[in-house]
Amino acid sequence: MTAVPDLTADPVDLTRALVDIPSPSREEAAVADAVHAALARTIAGFTGPAAGRTELVRDGNRVLARTHRGLPMRVVLAGHLDTVPIADNVPTRLTGEGADLVLHGCGTVDMKSGDAVFLHLFATLADAPDLAHDLTLVLYDCEEIEATANGLGHLERTHRDWLGGDVAILGEPTGGLIEAGCQGTLRIRVHARGVRAHSARSWLGDNAVHRLAPVLAALASYEARSVDIDGCVYREGLQAVRMSAGVAGNTVPDEAWLDVNFRSAPDRDTDAALAHTLDALGLTGAPRVAAGEAPPHGPGLSWELTDLSPGALPGLSAPAAADLVRAAGGQVRAKYGWTDVSRFAALGIPAVNFGPGDPGLAHKRDEHCPAEQITEVAEVLRRYLTTAT
Repeated sequence: MTAVPDLTADPVDLTRALVDIPSPSREEAAVADAVHAALARTIAGFTGPAAGRTELVRDGNRVLARTHRGLPMRVVLAGHLDTVPIADNVPTRLTGEGADLVLHGCGTVDMKSGDAVFLHLFATLADAPDLAHDLTLVLYDCEEIEATANGLGHLERTHRDWLGGDVAILGEPTGGLIEAGCQGTLRIRVHARGVRAHSARSWLGDNAVHRLAPVLAALASYEARSVDIDGCVYREGLQAVRMSAGVAGNTVPDEAWLDVNFRSAPDRDTDAALAHTLDALGLTGAPRVAAGEAPPHGPGLSWELTDLSPGALPGLSAPAAADLVRAAGGQVRAKYGWTDVSRFAALGIPAVNFGPGDPGLAHKRDEHCPAEQITEVAEVLRRYLTTAT
């Protein structure tokens, strides 16, 4: 049985406890159990202004808690409980000591350190007299896999009212800086059809791989756009990320496919991002393949949309977001990756990314996070949540 963590413990120790509960996507039950039990125990002990005014809900492997103290604003603290697959990096390993202590392990960056900060702050502030804003805590599953499985998307359908607030803070790794908005992401699969033949008589065939050559050339020569939005510079990217072809070493392939990922600045909506991708690859006018259908017969190219998520504008002009930026020392940069700030933005709720850990270390085998950064993020958010506006 998984131990129930102490949410009032140092966020560094709480990070270790969460990392040591393996939770790759679709396997979050144990960590959700532990978090739910810890919150239930904590809330049961409230004797101050949150006593009898705090809700706790379990929905599958999603855990929600919120206060109803009648404070002027509501701040949503949201984070995902899942990690990428473990790569011999659980349980947590420590190096250094004191100010140089570093936590190594899957989730130390993305994003159990952020979850630990949020859980600690909820446990220690929800019932505290100096809390300035009502709190909603949203911890969910399946963020690291396809968008259709995302637990926050599930909550939009089952507990939409729980996602409301004046600002949402996603505990994604940002190195302790505010990362505003996020880029959109889409993937298309480019299908190529040819004619199979023996490679010794290749003139009798039509090589499907060669038909992808113009697409690969377009990708190789693509010049990424950078765009400044509210002082945040987003850099786009169009990349081939996977391909497959061929059945044997002596056969001209009659089928090939190439996956392309476009990361778009948030000033493009999904329609504009898709149109740009097709234009850049020379596929405008090429047949579109519906999900689950086979590409058209006969030599040529077609494409299939396999993933699509919109970006989110920075939203820093909202008063609650501006207050957070000030509390964090005014340091703001663009979020290059896609995060669930997009889902909150689509609901009309300003959202930012703010958490410990270098985002460049997310998903790596040697993922690690300085303990000092976990402490600093917790201190910044404590100041913010206890400062009246």
